[in-house]
Amino acid sequence: MPSIGCKMLCVMPLLLNMASTFKLCPSHCLCYDSSDLVDCRSRGLPRVPPSVPHGTWLLDLSGNKLTEVHTRSFMGLWSLKILLMSNNSIRTLQPQALSSLQFLERLDLSFNRLRWLPRDFSQRLSSLQELRLDHNLLQHLDSASLGGFENLRKLDLSHNRIQAMDVGAFSHLARLNLLNLEGNRLNVLGDGLLSRQQSLEVLLLSHNNISVIETEALAPLQSLTLLALQGNQLQHIRFKTFLKLQTTTTHLQMSLNPWTCDCELQRVFCKIQHVRHLHVYDYNAITCHAPAQRAGSSLASLDSVLCLAETASVLVITITVMLAVIGALVKAEHNRKNKQAASDTESDTHER
Repeated sequence: MPSIGCKMLCVMPLLLNMASTFKLCPSHCLCYDSSDLVDCRSRGLPRVPPSVPHGTWLLDLSGNKLTEVHTRSFMGLWSLKILLMSNNSIRTLQPQALSSLQFLERLDLSFNRLRWLPRDFSQRLSSLQELRLDHNLLQHLDSASLGGFENLRKLDLSHNRIQAMDVGAFSHLARLNLLNLEGNRLNVLGDGLLSRQQSLEVLLLSHNNISVIETEALAPLQSLTLLALQGNQLQHIRFKTFLKLQTTTTHLQMSLNPWTCDCELQRVFCKIQHVRHLHVYDYNAITCHAPAQRAGSSLASLDSVLCLAETASVLVITITVMLAVIGALVKAEHNRKNKQAASDTESDTHER
């Protein structure tokens, strides 16, 4: 039988390894899988804890009291792939605060107090695939802030205060599949904003203040399957704008807008629904805001009557023109006969 000393020698490395693991784990946090997963959720932490193990690939700091992310907060965490910092009070990201996280794939900064993004925000984060910035206080996006996210697939900017975006704000995000801009303050969807988004599949723009969609704004979106525009300020749309969507299948959500229901609008929607790859998902929920006599009525229920008055007017005009033409022809013929009769009478007189 092995001696007690031998048993102790066999157990010692295991004990030392466990001791090392516990020593590396930050106080107030829980570490799993030999400190690869570090859980610091809802610990009341005012700053990023020191001594996070260098081999950590997931760090959860959500639900704390962080107000600022410092330049050296994540130094040495080269293996980090997932960083969760939602539901804090972060107001400031210092320059190059995240630049050491070269292999980071998912970053969650939702439900914070960010008003702006530093110009070097994306620097050295070329591996990032998913970024959540929803429920912050962002007001403007410029091209420099997002320029390094060349592999980004999902970007959530919903429920901020964004009113304006540089034309090149998304110009480097060529692999983007999902862009969520719901619940902001956008007024116009402009030409050129999405010029590089040929891979974009889902574009969520509901509950903004969009009243204008420029003619070429949607043209580059060759892979778009869902376009959400409900809850904006659209009164009219142009058929040409949506015809530019050369996709396989695109579902449109257009309800909860203050539509002016007239013959022109009815014709646009009729044309859209006859385009094979376009489907107005919530057509039966589209209601009229104006004119007053049609307010609250569904557009679908008015399909047969919106152009009726215009059709009647066209018929009246057509009939009037036709009657005028017929009258003119009758009068001309009558004049011709009178002239002919006068000429015949004159000839008879000369012959006598």
